[in-house]
Amino acid sequence: MYKIPMSLYIHMPWCVQKCPYCDFNSHTVKKTPDYQAYIANLIKDLQQDAIFCSNRSIHSIFIGGGTPSLFSAELIDKLLSNINKIIPINKDAEITIEANPNSVDIERFNGYQQAGINRISIGVQSFQADKLVKLGRIHDPKEAITAGKLAKTLNLRSFNLDLMHGLPNQSIDDAIYDLKQAIAIAPPHLSWYQLTIEPNTLFGSKPPVLPDDDKLWEIYQQGHQLLTQHGYQQYETSAYAKEGSQCQHNLNYWRFGDYLGIGCGAHGKLTQPDGKIIRTIKTRHPKGYLEGRYLDKCYDVSKEELPFEFFMNRFRLFEPTPKHEFEQRTYLPLHSVEKQLATAIEKNYLIENKESWQITDHGKLFLNSLLEVFL
Repeated sequence: MYKIPMSLYIHMPWCVQKCPYCDFNSHTVKKTPDYQAYIANLIKDLQQDAIFCSNRSIHSIFIGGGTPSLFSAELIDKLLSNINKIIPINKDAEITIEANPNSVDIERFNGYQQAGINRISIGVQSFQADKLVKLGRIHDPKEAITAGKLAKTLNLRSFNLDLMHGLPNQSIDDAIYDLKQAIAIAPPHLSWYQLTIEPNTLFGSKPPVLPDDDKLWEIYQQGHQLLTQHGYQQYETSAYAKEGSQCQHNLNYWRFGDYLGIGCGAHGKLTQPDGKIIRTIKTRHPKGYLEGRYLDKCYDVSKEELPFEFFMNRFRLFEPTPKHEFEQRTYLPLHSVEKQLATAIEKNYLIENKESWQITDHGKLFLNSLLEVFL
């Protein structure tokens, strides 16, 4: 059972400014939060979750937000040290922190490294000043380039640049320019994803003019070709990596691995010794969380929901899906999804061999239709 890897997600909820497209659980800093108290509560939160994971260790850690780079290296060191005392962190664990370009400097990056961080994800989004303004970003193109080049000089396992396309009034040339700037920095990993308008955001209430579907498709085709030419492999819907540099934390999510979630609004998924899968959701607002109210919801995932949940995650990845993995990670027999799989194969969403299923190019284009087969 414990062959299923277990990751840890840590949510840092504060930002200097809320971006108009962001629907993540983030809160604008009005006065300096008590970061030290938040770290202490994260540790207590993990201590409570540890009862669900006896004799397990941590495969990877991702510190996201919000803006985790608002926290000092000393506090990150304190956090990671205490995590390791509560649940052992594997010696080869990938440990990522998200950072905004304008909160990056050599001293802070070195401090994160000494604390145990070995991968940094930098939220660039664009290298063009007018696009950054429209996106509500508080860094400029020069800071983005400087942050990327700085990450490259460090002895990190890897680093990632986050980049968006399909931005307000973005031309094909604009989108390709951004990609070329990112490629010039040569990050081992690139997250390149399309801007989507989400409800309960500023863009949701006042939608900007976005490129039409034909232009979006042309941006994707040209961008994908450019990335492939420079040695980047698309291994997931919106992620590209050089060989051996895929994000191990995200791979564990998409392979339906287990993960703990601590911090405001963090989600967790844990397989129990009897095969039952539980999900946890933590208190969203910092005020309640800092008062020690960590767990908001905890519930079992029903057997009826498991096939959809498994394939919804697994088919984000373009690698083959081993058949034994379905049984190992859902505790369901293969024959329970035979009819749905036959339908998916008949519609050319999937192909299969004795050992695995593989999503087709047609399946990638109609991913939502593929997943509906399992509802």
